[in-house]
Amino acid sequence: MIEAVNVTKHFGDIVAVDRVTLHIEEGKVFGLIGTNGAGKSTFLRMLSGILRPDSGLIEIDGQSVFENPACKENFFHISDEAFFFLNATPDEMARFYETCYPSYDRSRYEDLMQRFELDRKRKVSTFSKGMKKQLSIILGLAANTKYMFCDETFDGLDPVMRQGVKSLFAQDMTDRGFTPIIASHNLRELEDICDTVGLLYKGGMLLSEDLDDIKGDIHKIQIVFSSNYDPSGLLERLKPLEQEKRGSLYTLIVKGDQDELKKLMLEGDPVFMETLPLSLEEIFITSTGVEGYDIKKIIY
Repeated sequence: MIEAVNVTKHFGDIVAVDRVTLHIEEGKVFGLIGTNGAGKSTFLRMLSGILRPDSGLIEIDGQSVFENPACKENFFHISDEAFFFLNATPDEMARFYETCYPSYDRSRYEDLMQRFELDRKRKVSTFSKGMKKQLSIILGLAANTKYMFCDETFDGLDPVMRQGVKSLFAQDMTDRGFTPIIASHNLRELEDICDTVGLLYKGGMLLSEDLDDIKGDIHKIQIVFSSNYDPSGLLERLKPLEQEKRGSLYTLIVKGDQDELKKLMLEGDPVFMETLPLSLEEIFITSTGVEGYDIKKIIY
């Protein structure tokens, strides 16, 4: 379990992370979302013990992280710009990480290198951005750590490779209690993998909730009323968070108990009614009512 309590970090006059309190459960995928400059990378560096918070507390499994090598054996940090030794090959990086992580699985590394079709003897400096991302993920999975901190890890991977990496994460979660924490500025990258999502805005935590809890309270409904029915009174009672009308079809996003909402809408004797799944984008657009915040900035 990871706990952050009132964590703040300044760089001169800039407040990079502002009083963030966060609880990350084991065995779930946590997505940390925010625009560039929102504080995601700084927060992950504090989780990794690279930076010391100016104030507040960060603990991983009850241990303080900063200057604690024993605690750092429990996680692998993949930064946005992954670091590799000058002129090193993948095999040389693997040998280095073997000295850092007691549970490093060399056979897993060799298997993944073969499956990803990366040249183990080639200098990493000659790899493309996507290949470097793949190598970072391979090295991280082979480290066999309980947690992995991923900073824009899917950036630079093609769609097929992204799905492959997500499948590997899911398998490790099943096999060994693996917990990935994935930071991204792109909601759609995390749409099909996250259990819990936190939204950073100007260094502060705007929202951190389990997606199932959010989805259970917000519903997307398409409905068509008969031509002789005026739905204005019903819509006023529904108080939709979002409303769109195309021809006779209304698309509503409403909050509340699903059965109660359905009962209310049936009062309008609709000729068609359907409940649709909400996308992560729609969930956040309707869940964040902060003045001046445009969540669409973080969606490609």
